[in-house]
Amino acid sequence: MKKILFIISLALIIGSCGEKKEKTAELTGSIAIDGSGTVFPVSEAVAEEFLKVEPKVRVTVGESGTGGGFKKFGTGVIDICDASREIKEKEIALCQENNIEYIQLTVALDGITVVVNKDNSWAKTMTTEELKKLWEPNSTVKKWNDIRAEWPNEEIHLYGPNTSHGTYDFFTEVIMGESGASRTDYNAVSDYNVAVQGIEKDVNALGYFGLSYYEENKDKLGVVGIDNGNGAVLPSIETVASNEYAPLSRSLFIFLNKKSAQRPEVQKFIAFYLDNAPQLSKEVGYVPMPQNGYDEQKAAFNKVILK
Repeated sequence: MKKILFIISLALIIGSCGEKKEKTAELTGSIAIDGSGTVFPVSEAVAEEFLKVEPKVRVTVGESGTGGGFKKFGTGVIDICDASREIKEKEIALCQENNIEYIQLTVALDGITVVVNKDNSWAKTMTTEELKKLWEPNSTVKKWNDIRAEWPNEEIHLYGPNTSHGTYDFFTEVIMGESGASRTDYNAVSDYNVAVQGIEKDVNALGYFGLSYYEENKDKLGVVGIDNGNGAVLPSIETVASNEYAPLSRSLFIFLNKKSAQRPEVQKFIAFYLDNAPQLSKEVGYVPMPQNGYDEQKAAFNKVILK
């Protein structure tokens, strides 16, 4: 009897030891993200879902604009910079000055959307040349009929991102041919919701921002089809993915500090980000890449953490 009890006790001890071995320590720590207001909804959605998996890891997501994010990233204040454009030479120099090495990862696609008031019955389409005429530095366009004679003799009220946003850089580069080349007499916003509210209340307003902000507010706003020489195309998940919505389709990025990438909580977060970006980017109004695109990003990331 004693022998049987001893065997049972031994089995229980071995079993409990096995359970302890299978248990893994919960991740802790914090991850700081800032940058693009356009990429913000994707990173925020990923952070919220990641919290369900790793509740003891604190992930903060800010939206000071791509330029503002790169200033923090280049001085080591944040681990990840959301960006709606490529990094600039002066931002690369700032990283080098502070010995910050990084990896650039593409997480989704987007289309810059030109929007008008819901009651605007005339500006259904615009050519890229008309957009250039409207937004170029020192533009003489003041009224709608300065663009097309048959349009109303009413003053246009413009809304757009301020100069810290990657959307501003990308739009000016593809429409004007030079990043930062833009008229300055417009309502420059840091928060796109301010633009949405302004355009919603003003029949003579026009503005531009990322596709997700239009998707969130399509019941309040009208959208302008863009003609790049082959007929007007409306922005949508399908036309952005096919690059039919040219030239206003673009890639969205996160830039990761390689030193931060050595921390286990960051490694798990980035792996989670790339696994879930296809679904979550779509849910917040952006366009996922083909799966092989995400596979390429995962391979590039794995090279960094295996070094």
